[in-house]
Amino acid sequence: MTFFNTGPLRPGALMVLPMIAALAAGCGTKANNDTFDLSITPSSTGPSARGRQILVPEPTALKSIASDQVVVRVSPSEIQYLAESQWGDTLPRMVQAKLVAAFENSGRLGGVGQPGQGLAIDYQVVAEIRAFEVDTSGADVANVEIFVKILNDRNGTVRAQRAFRATVPVSGTENRDFVAALNNAFAAVGAEIVDWSLQSM
Repeated sequence: MTFFNTGPLRPGALMVLPMIAALAAGCGTKANNDTFDLSITPSSTGPSARGRQILVPEPTALKSIASDQVVVRVSPSEIQYLAESQWGDTLPRMVQAKLVAAFENSGRLGGVGQPGQGLAIDYQVVAEIRAFEVDTSGADVANVEIFVKILNDRNGTVRAQRAFRATVPVSGTENRDFVAALNNAFAAVGAEIVDWSLQSM
């Protein structure tokens, strides 16, 4: 597996950049990156909120996370990106889409929407992606942390809030192994977010 460094450039590194650019231009074709998806399987049992309609805005995230690149943390202060790999969309939009689908697939709400769809909303599920990375500074593990607020859309008050975290070991050294661990961590976090949100409404 190969990482792309995003840390500060050393003086010697500046001399390499024109050569890299020339090589990329000489190829004449865009690199073929493997594109990966995410999944959530919500619980089929639990409290129902069929009288509620919710809005799921796009989650917020730091710029280093809010892209289509797969983040790899190589030290507490340095991240890189997994080479020849990408998400199917920017990570916040993917997380939003998967949460919307998971809420809908649960069958326990009156309606689920995204901004601009014109639903009469009871609650918003407001999320912040705090971590979505493979940490290779020790044993390779995937870390996902998403902080969620349940916002009453009628009066603007926060009904409940909580951080959801999951850590999953990486079972191999290939890019797909890194992404599989991230997907498993997100699946656990996402299912918990759906169940907790329904209990909180």
